[in-house]
Amino acid sequence: MPIALLPDRAVVAVSGPDALSFLQGILTCNVETLPEGEARLGALLTPQGKIQFDFLVSRAEDGFRLDVAAERASDLVKRLGLYRLRAKVTVAADPTQGVAAAWDGAETAAETIRVRDGRLPALGERLYFAEGAFSADATEAAYHAHRIGLGVPEGGRDFAFSDAFPHEALMDQLGGVDFKKGCYVGQEVVSRMQHRGTARTRILPIVYRDGPAPEPGTEVTAGARSLGVTGGAAGERGLATIRLDRLGDALAAGELVRAGGTVAAVGKPDFATFAFPSDSAAAG
Repeated sequence: MPIALLPDRAVVAVSGPDALSFLQGILTCNVETLPEGEARLGALLTPQGKIQFDFLVSRAEDGFRLDVAAERASDLVKRLGLYRLRAKVTVAADPTQGVAAAWDGAETAAETIRVRDGRLPALGERLYFAEGAFSADATEAAYHAHRIGLGVPEGGRDFAFSDAFPHEALMDQLGGVDFKKGCYVGQEVVSRMQHRGTARTRILPIVYRDGPAPEPGTEVTAGARSLGVTGGAAGERGLATIRLDRLGDALAAGELVRAGGTVAAVGKPDFATFAFPSDSAAAG
């Protein structure tokens, strides 16, 4: 029943009477339908539809909290400020709030705000607390190993910001995009990919069979084909951005998948509903 402190995460607070309408008009997720006690995946996109920032959004007493990569928090505050215009909203990083993750029914006696992780039930809960409020019994690395094992990507670790579309980062599979709520930054591109089914690239689980996991950004190949690049890894399991059509061709030709010289197997996350080339390549 682990709890892991996540010093790589930070909280950006969005408050004020217009906080809801402000976020609803620019984020990929639906903030209006966000229930109390849930952290929902969301993103702020470029006008071209690529992910600038990804985060977990949850309701706070005076607005909303955005659980974001710590190294990106100040940039997110600045970027949101560009969209604020005349909206009655305040956007600021909250350095007094710590972030943790709890899964497998973990309990803590410390005073915390606990919200369920809306991406997958197996990810458990996010915990927000005053810095130093409690100690954890698991490491940050243990949390990321758990996340990677489930096939859940995270920006900056498994894909580069301003380079991936929401479909490629599985946001459509993890509740991070609402296709009915109306306009937001980059919405036309994302909607077009959804309705035309043109998402040929996906971040997929990968298992390294006969060697160590390569560095993130290592090319994944099969024969002479370039399939994509690796993301983060934990032990023999990792994530990789893969072209599905090229993977299908490689599997049909009986070619081995390799990453940096290591033989690998590429699979489909258990939660995913998109078409996958072949079950014979399933990572397990």
